[in-house]
Amino acid sequence: MNATNFISSRNKTWIKICGFTNPENASACAGFAPDAMGLVFFEKSPRNVSAKTARQITAVLPETIMPIGVFVNKSYDEIIQIVEYCNLKGVQLHGSEPLDLAQKLMDKNLFVIKTLFAKKAPFLDQAEEFKTVSSFLIEYGKGILPGGNAESWNYEISCKIKTDLPVILAGGLDPDTIADALEKAHPAGVDVSSGVETSFGIKEVRKVEQFIHRVRSFDR
Repeated sequence: MNATNFISSRNKTWIKICGFTNPENASACAGFAPDAMGLVFFEKSPRNVSAKTARQITAVLPETIMPIGVFVNKSYDEIIQIVEYCNLKGVQLHGSEPLDLAQKLMDKNLFVIKTLFAKKAPFLDQAEEFKTVSSFLIEYGKGILPGGNAESWNYEISCKIKTDLPVILAGGLDPDTIADALEKAHPAGVDVSSGVETSFGIKEVRKVEQFIHRVRSFDR
């Protein structure tokens, strides 16, 4: 896998469903063929998952779906330990990590996503500082937790980012808002969590199906 080209070489929107906490739920959602599924390793998150459960989840995913771990200000050693134990293929850095961490992770042939925010640091205009990542994920960053906090925002703001790397849009996305978000921002990828949930960490399979179908319909 060439991690750098994983999104940019595609002719359709890359889709990540994030925040799984249950193997059976993950297996059911995998049937709708998202490109990636995310596991959150952040103790303060209501979607925080143990390494043992994450390993069980990645075990039920087909090879076509990339398992990605979401980390907030973890060290290289902490991340790699979880990556190797849980068989992750990608890492999402969602905090204020040192610039060289992404390069170290990419040297391990991992797909590395760096999150930037419109409302807080690291800001969108700091993209040029991160020269060694696979992709950027863009959120508003208004809430208490590092994630999107289920809040919709002016998705056109994401177009202001200055980068040649693929951009993944997140925050407030769901089956009802995704078409408008895609029309305004034209991202290379999208990331959804709470917008397809019944409760924290448990996805409503019907909503996952709807979300993916509407993204694919937009691609056509």
